[in-house]
Amino acid sequence: MAHEGLWEQLEKLNGAETARRAKCQYLSNPDRYIVVMLNTEYIINLSNRQIFSTKPEIQERAADFLEQLCLLAYLINAKELPLANKLVKAQTFPGGQFFFRGQHKLPTVKLKNIFGSNPEVLYEILPQFEAKKCEYGDASIEINVLPRIPLTIVIWKSDEEFGARASILFDKTTAYQIPLDALLIIVNLTIKALEKAVNVTK
Repeated sequence: MAHEGLWEQLEKLNGAETARRAKCQYLSNPDRYIVVMLNTEYIINLSNRQIFSTKPEIQERAADFLEQLCLLAYLINAKELPLANKLVKAQTFPGGQFFFRGQHKLPTVKLKNIFGSNPEVLYEILPQFEAKKCEYGDASIEINVLPRIPLTIVIWKSDEEFGARASILFDKTTAYQIPLDALLIIVNLTIKALEKAVNVTK
């Protein structure tokens, strides 16, 4: 069974309290949570330890290994905190300076490669994620990746002085909502979803 330790932790928690912390739904008979991640609804079923997505336009799909990890880690760790509305870099989180380096670096290069030549494309795919347009850089959006975890993506196109750049920013409270390893996975899942959306619009 994948993520057995995480399932065991989640099963010990009070369902209604967990749902309040994670800003999601909890239903009984069978016991399950309903969580929206990247604008897709997921059912986390405690009775058979299964997670699947329920997008109306596609057939039910079992969540993959990384999606499961993110959803379980979020339900276990989420805190009932209001957003600070202060954007920070991941390196400012406790332990972030050492974690987000080497193979754990945030995928800003990939973002730059996808959007650097045409940042406005970000706005074309914005509705697919119910994202919000921001006023940073040459193009920027805020995506609610999970109910208490917004992600802000900023793109600068190249000019005479600088090459194209990309930045990924977080609300200051994000460090309290999910462990850093799961946060990195969430970021990678987000970039993958954005890239897929861009390829569909081409």
